[in-house]
Amino acid sequence: MTRPEAIGDRLELAIERHADVEGEIERGQAAQPERRRLRRTAVWLAITAVSLYLVFPSVVEVLGSWRDIRRFGPGWLAAMAALQGAVLGCVWALQRLALHAPRWRPVIASQLAGNALSKIAPGGGALGAALQYRMLVQAGLTPAGTLAGLTAANLLVFGFVLALPVLALPALVRGGVDRSLLEAAVVALAVLVALCVAGLLLLGHDRRLAWVGRAIQRARNRLRPRARPLTGMPDRLVHERDRIVGTIGPHWKRALVATAGRWAFDYGTLLVALAAIGSHPRPGLVLLAFTGAQVLAQIPVTPGGLGFVEAGLTAMLALAGVSPGDAVLATFAYRLFSYWLPLPLGLLGLALHRRMSASPRRT
Repeated sequence: MTRPEAIGDRLELAIERHADVEGEIERGQAAQPERRRLRRTAVWLAITAVSLYLVFPSVVEVLGSWRDIRRFGPGWLAAMAALQGAVLGCVWALQRLALHAPRWRPVIASQLAGNALSKIAPGGGALGAALQYRMLVQAGLTPAGTLAGLTAANLLVFGFVLALPVLALPALVRGGVDRSLLEAAVVALAVLVALCVAGLLLLGHDRRLAWVGRAIQRARNRLRPRARPLTGMPDRLVHERDRIVGTIGPHWKRALVATAGRWAFDYGTLLVALAAIGSHPRPGLVLLAFTGAQVLAQIPVTPGGLGFVEAGLTAMLALAGVSPGDAVLATFAYRLFSYWLPLPLGLLGLALHRRMSASPRRT
């Protein structure tokens, strides 16, 4: 073999080895994110398992009260079901406005399926949102518009949760009790009106929204004096408000009413559950307990805040003056309609989506 041929063979062998090394590096780099995802999933599953173990007694106690559901007459159960149906209707209206969707069915189907998944999967909020996004895109909505619309709707919904404790303060000062289904409906209607007024004041006026931002900023900095000072909160709130209003468009006032209705009808469900068993705490205290339960539901370590909501709502209702047994039963009834019954509706959402996908689209 001549010298040039030997050099050529060595060069060819070096190129092949270099290609093999590059392939191994690429495979290793591709495997790293996969391993990272698996580790992250394993950690979340472990946290979820530990959390469920800790809150398991509260879940068992609440679910164990199902035998006392006969204390609820058919009229009370029908009222709670109707209120939760109104909650879903408000959510669909809000999302349709935010998404600028021409049809109701894709919004309804995707929301039912995504909501059900978020209640059964660890860290389900993100998974539920991802499922709804994919279903909406498959139904013909643009990816960018879908992402912006869902984000705006979720920000608006969660923003109202933060306003609920403020609305409870006048009720706490004035007092008052729930005596019947009619008065429970009046209280929920008053909360709806107050939420709409508060939303109009904050979304429609920069100065009031900036004042809220400064108040939040001052409170946070006083509560954590050793932490890095929080700055720019007023400008951030104004920016997010502009983002929400810009995404929803000229119908933002309708979206505001739909968001307020979503929480008012949900709160009314809890009031009806208490009225049905003859418990009459102050509506302001119930509103604080309801708000705390919604915050606990955002804890991502268990599906839909399972366990945390049951334990927290039962304890807060007891602090509001409800007897321990009635607090457990009211919590069970409220969670039955707001958490457990929407789960099978997810299958209905998937069925609607498949039916839409199978049928030809109208031009």
